[in-house]
Amino acid sequence: MTLGQAPLTIPHIFIMSEELNFLPSLTGSFAKPAAENPTVEMVEAAYRHHGLHWRYINTEVGPESLAAAVAGARAMNWAGFNCSLPNKVEVIQHIDGLGKSAEVIGAVNCVVRRGDKLIGENTDGKGFLKSLEAVVDPAGKCIVMFGAGGAARAIGVEVALAGAAHINIVNRSKNRGLELAALLNNKTPAKATFEKWDGDYSVPNGVDVLINATSIGLYPDIDARLALDLDSLSANMVVADVIPNPPRTNLVKDAEGHGCKVLDGLGMLVNQGITGIEYWTGVTADGVVMRTRLEELFGT
Repeated sequence: MTLGQAPLTIPHIFIMSEELNFLPSLTGSFAKPAAENPTVEMVEAAYRHHGLHWRYINTEVGPESLAAAVAGARAMNWAGFNCSLPNKVEVIQHIDGLGKSAEVIGAVNCVVRRGDKLIGENTDGKGFLKSLEAVVDPAGKCIVMFGAGGAARAIGVEVALAGAAHINIVNRSKNRGLELAALLNNKTPAKATFEKWDGDYSVPNGVDVLINATSIGLYPDIDARLALDLDSLSANMVVADVIPNPPRTNLVKDAEGHGCKVLDGLGMLVNQGITGIEYWTGVTADGVVMRTRLEELFGT
């Protein structure tokens, strides 16, 4: 500085103080495809509402790059992450252990950093069960469930442990369907059976709850319909779809048209999100805030 010049000043934005923290805690999601997954909006709405200095990063990661993604999450000290299709089983080999429900289910949708370890949990089934119990108690009920993948495994275990009397697994792959039925028969008090899905499925008399635990109807394939004989639906059934985007799938609309009580996929998504956020942050998130954000996005 030469004589006559004003003293050099440092802009306020660059002055660090104890109150400023530019390093948020990180969470996120590994899925493929990822663009249609609205979880990021729901979770970040909760973070903002509760004043949490946290971020949720939605990323497109498939099984072929999952090992590198998990290693990156470790290196960047992520507090945890969700795994969605097709990573819920694949991720198990890349983490350090499993919680009790994930161990029984054999699939992980929520990974939590505990100390220096990444532990797999499963909140899918718990989220679905909480949504279902708002409409009907599954205890003693007869259930038909389409699908035998990660979501179906989680839902099947949780409704069985909640007292469902009988669960019929309807699936196109015989091996996966029989495997899930065996899991439920061996690890839960419920009786489970398998039925191969060929053509339009006709729902038997006496079924109380019908669940779509497949990806049929998920954006962008929103015109897709379950191969289902709609005339076999009855007004005393509860019909639940796990698809969150769009929430009003063809199954939801068709079931409403036949007088059924319906559950869209937003309830399950919100409830599993509440559990995941509590695992990561210790805060019980406001589910109304989370669902409201999703309803704003989908115009429901």
